[in-house]
Amino acid sequence: MGAGLRKRLVHKNNGSTFLLIESYLPMWKLRAGPVRTATEIEDDSSIPSGASARHIMRFSTCPPLAATALVAAFLGLAGNCAHAFEDKERGFYFEGGHAAHGERGSTDPATVGMTIPWSPRQPVQEGALTTYWDLFLSNWHAPALGSGPHDYAQIGAIYTWRYRFAQGSSPWFAEGGIGATVMDHVYRTPDRSFSTAFQFTEAIGIGRSFGEHGAHELALRLQHFSNAGIKKPNPGENFLRLRYTYHF
Repeated sequence: MGAGLRKRLVHKNNGSTFLLIESYLPMWKLRAGPVRTATEIEDDSSIPSGASARHIMRFSTCPPLAATALVAAFLGLAGNCAHAFEDKERGFYFEGGHAAHGERGSTDPATVGMTIPWSPRQPVQEGALTTYWDLFLSNWHAPALGSGPHDYAQIGAIYTWRYRFAQGSSPWFAEGGIGATVMDHVYRTPDRSFSTAFQFTEAIGIGRSFGEHGAHELALRLQHFSNAGIKKPNPGENFLRLRYTYHF
């Protein structure tokens, strides 16, 4: 049998397609020299007829199936990320804080609260800017002034604006809010003393969402309390706080 070529498409079970070129060459030619191209084989008139072996050159005509699946999975995840952080669910949080006062000790609040998405006069919006109510119950543990208390119970509400980066699709966000609180006692320590149990509060923070659809959050916040000059003295108090929120 002389040299010859035959081309055909082969469809594999894994979805890929190959172009097979079959060449019939003498055995001695396959052993003696390097593999030759199809053009060289067709143009070589010195190849004699006789016993032959089949030599197969294979060329893939499509990307590997695994690579295709990987790209598809990535595109799917990218699409989900754009809608993963809608900030429409209620949340329950725990928060710890600290206000240092040097040698006179520090005040350490522990807080539990709930966040309720809210948008007046329209459904709760999605996107970069959202709002929510922050309702909380807190306990401030502080150095006592004389025979005064160490612990102060506090309830409050804060209306909060949240800005989520990347047009609302980023896990990172910044937020700020204003609200009002009331304590069971007037806050007094060796370092500072309030004159009213009622206080206004302002908070700013930055945080990140984790998990499926941002169910978990960690946020670092700065929070200020004072009575806005309603009554003197009004030294105010400032806290650095760390918050964990679970959305449901």
